[in-house]
Amino acid sequence: MQDFFSFSELALKECLTLIFPTLSAGNIAYKLVQEMSDLEAIGPILLGMKKPVHVLQIGSSVREILNMITIAVADVQTRK
Repeated sequence: MQDFFSFSELALKECLTLIFPTLSAGNIAYKLVQEMSDLEAIGPILLGMKKPVHVLQIGSSVREILNMITIAVADVQTRK
């Protein structure tokens, strides 16, 4: 990872991030991982926008809403 992203603070840290080519592929995989493991899936999260954008899916649980609110607050605080 450091060979490609030596400029990034995150290059030396471990992460569990999945990136998919389409929204539908991402949604399917993220729901599968969520159902088949004890991991908590948070997302989808849109990156690269001028202003913060946070998406909740129809039928989101209270936990999913609170997770996205937490991410939104952290996003706004780091942009100031």
